[in-house]
Amino acid sequence: MKEKTAKKEADKQSEGARIADQLRRAFDGDAWHGPSLLELLKDVDATTAAAKPIPKVHSIWELVLHIAAWDRAGSRLLAGEKAKLKGKANFPPVPAPTESAWREAVAETMRTHETLVETVASLSDKRLRDQVPGKNYDFYHMLHGIAQHELYHAGQIAILKKAHAGFST
Repeated sequence: MKEKTAKKEADKQSEGARIADQLRRAFDGDAWHGPSLLELLKDVDATTAAAKPIPKVHSIWELVLHIAAWDRAGSRLLAGEKAKLKGKANFPPVPAPTESAWREAVAETMRTHETLVETVASLSDKRLRDQVPGKNYDFYHMLHGIAQHELYHAGQIAILKKAHAGFST
């Protein structure tokens, strides 16, 4: 019965609202696959976030800043701007690893993500089919890609947490 009710609710939603729901689930909970990004970050402190337990691999902190950068780029693209992230724009530098700086990085990532989700939820089906500025694909494709991107990096974060715990004990 619960599944039928959920399906009826989903049928009433616009495609933009359904994509926004998937972005939200991947980021802050109730994802089908397992822990969301924020669920994975819940017990991460600044030391763990800045650690590099695997050589030549980004830290958790770098990945969080990178996710925020791409959520911000998605919002810019939806606003009609071009966004090409390279170098420090793609992987912003990590500040001195303090607890307050880490909490601010997570809070800023949450704000950036929420801005994107709110924008996506209000998109018309027609707007989803518009071509992304400077790209050869539409917003529908891009937004699903952003959700996939966040889950990809969430998986990396889960592995980094385990690697750090293994090296810390």
